[in-house]
Amino acid sequence: MTFENSLAYAKKMDTNDPLAPMREQFHIPKHSNGEDEIYLCGNSLGLQPSRTQEYLNYELSQWQKLGVKGHFSGDFPWMPYHEFLSEGFADLVGAKTSEVVAMNSLTANLHFMMVSFYRPTATRHKILIEDHAFPSDHYAVESQIRYHGFNPDESMLLIKPREGEELIRDEDLMALIEEEGDSIALIMLPGVQYYTGQVFDMEAITKAGHNKGCKVGFDLAHAAGNITMSLHQWNVDFACWCTYKYLNSGPGSVAGCFVHERHHSDKSLNRFAGWWGHDKETRFKMANHFIPMESAEAWQVSNPPILSLAAIRASLDTVKQAGGIKALREKSLQLTGFLRFLLEQELGEDINILTPTEDKAHGSQLSLTVDTHGIDGKVVFERIEAAGVTGDWRYPNVIRVAPVPLYNSFEDCYRFVQILKQSLQPE
Repeated sequence: MTFENSLAYAKKMDTNDPLAPMREQFHIPKHSNGEDEIYLCGNSLGLQPSRTQEYLNYELSQWQKLGVKGHFSGDFPWMPYHEFLSEGFADLVGAKTSEVVAMNSLTANLHFMMVSFYRPTATRHKILIEDHAFPSDHYAVESQIRYHGFNPDESMLLIKPREGEELIRDEDLMALIEEEGDSIALIMLPGVQYYTGQVFDMEAITKAGHNKGCKVGFDLAHAAGNITMSLHQWNVDFACWCTYKYLNSGPGSVAGCFVHERHHSDKSLNRFAGWWGHDKETRFKMANHFIPMESAEAWQVSNPPILSLAAIRASLDTVKQAGGIKALREKSLQLTGFLRFLLEQELGEDINILTPTEDKAHGSQLSLTVDTHGIDGKVVFERIEAAGVTGDWRYPNVIRVAPVPLYNSFEDCYRFVQILKQSLQPE
C-alpha cells in the first residue's frame, strides 16, 4: 500500500485500525519518563496480556481450595488442561487439533522429534540445517548426530547464503536438496530465520524433501503467532515452537509441538515414552505396557505445568479476541511495511535492512545494520534503548525490531524511526 511519512498519517492509521483497541489488553512497560516504551521486542519476549494474571490467579485459587481434587474439578480441570489449548494452537499453525500439543520446551521438543524422525543409516544420515541456525538448534542437531555414532563434520549439512549475501536463496536450497537428498535423513529448518527475519517456503521445502525420501521438520520459534501457516496441508512431518515470543505466554513458558496425523498410528516410530503419552482411558490402571494415544499427545512424557498452560490459554484467548492469526498477519504486513517505508525514506543511506522485501518472505521483524561511517552499531542500539526503545541486539552487527500487531501502533513505528535517526548523529 502507499504510505505517507508524517506523524499525522501514523495517527490516522491508528485511528482507522480495527485492532488498535487490542493494545489496551496488554501491560506496556514504562520508560523512565513515565511514558510507554516503544516496545519492538515481541520477537524475543512478548508482553503480558492483561487477562494473564486473572487466569493464573484462578488456578492458584483452585489449588488453594481443592488441592489434588483440582485435577477433576472446576471450569478448567488440570487433568485435561493441555486440551484447552489445542484449538488455539491448531488455528495458529494450520493443523488438526489432534496434531498439536503443549509440552516441554522448544529444544527439548526438537530432541523428542528427532528421536522419532531422525533415523540415520549408513547411506542416509545427514541433517540439513541453515549455516546461521539459532545456536540451540545447532547444538541439538550436532548432539543427535553424535548420539547415533556419526561425525557432525560429515553428517551436518549446512545451507549458506552466497558469498557477500545475507539471505538464503530458494533456488540454492532446492538445488542442495536435489543434489544431496539421497543422503539426507532429516531437513530441519526454521519457519522464520531468527537473525535475518527471512521466511522460508515451508511448503516447497517439504515437497522437495519428501520427493527425495527425507523427513522434514521446522523450528517455528519466530513463526508461531507471526505468520500464517498450513502445516497439515503442507504435509510437514513435525514442527516445534516456543510460546513466549509472539504468543506472549511469559518467559520460559511451555512450548508447542505438531506431528502430522499420518504418523500417529505408526508403531515403527521410535519414541521416548512417558505416562502422559499413554492411552488416557487406561492411564490410571498403572499397567507397564505402553499404549500410545493416536495423536500428537502420544509424544508427551509428563503432566504439564498448569500455571504455564494457564498463561498460554490467556494468550490464545487474546489472539482469538483479535480475530485470529489472519487478522494479525494483515495488520502486521501494514505495520512492518510502514516501518520499512519510513526507514528507507529517512535513513536509506545510513542503514541496511537484511530482511526480504516481499510480503511472503518476511514476518513482523526487520533486521537492521548500521552503515553510517564512524558509528558502531552497538552504540546506536544503546542510544535508542536510552531513548525509550526496546529492541534487541544480535552479534555481530544486527539490531532487530518487530512491531507486533497485537500491541504496537503505527505511531510507535514513526517515533522509533525519529529516535533512530537522532541516534545516528555524531555526538
